[in-house]
Amino acid sequence: MTVEQLFQKLSSKEFKDTENGDLFYNFFIFQYPANKEYEIRQQIQEFKVKLIRPCNYIDVLTLNLFDEFCKFLDGQSFGKKHPSYLKYLLEKDESTPDAVTSSLTNKANSEAFYQYIHQRIIDHITIDDDKIRPYVFLYGIGNMFPYMRTNVFLANYEQYNRSSRYKIIVFYPGHREDNNFNLFDRLDDQHTYRATLLIND
Repeated sequence: MTVEQLFQKLSSKEFKDTENGDLFYNFFIFQYPANKEYEIRQQIQEFKVKLIRPCNYIDVLTLNLFDEFCKFLDGQSFGKKHPSYLKYLLEKDESTPDAVTSSLTNKANSEAFYQYIHQRIIDHITIDDDKIRPYVFLYGIGNMFPYMRTNVFLANYEQYNRSSRYKIIVFYPGHREDNNFNLFDRLDDQHTYRATLLIND
């Protein structure tokens, strides 16, 4: 599916109906070559601007997973001397990189981080105005490697998911072969979770 075709799908009456389709899961994967990462990020912002225009009135929540993770860490303290856990880890990274990697992996896969993402989504979809909010754009997947894998995020988020309220569009820098994601078209991202691959209808 091309970028133009994706926009047409996002604008379609059928697709933006959150109760149209499989009500048990609402993850959709848009895959693209890893070398197009920054072009796609620019396109995501253009989508957001176009979709909120009067012809659609769609207010999209865009979540850069890596940026959200950094904000999450920055909002946590570590003891009384370190009000920002993010800054603490950055200070420790040079002297104890393995320990920092382990800490980042634990935090990225923690229930607290999933609750943080869930609250970001709930705060968005419960805004009371004349817009509709059927989409969450999730990107920055590549920056989260190796702390978090795509299939792990999708599986662990299921307990918080509200599949009839919104659709999560995952922008994935790589491709899927059978039941496996290949991050950056090279790294095996392990077994995929249930998700619909966005392709031409």
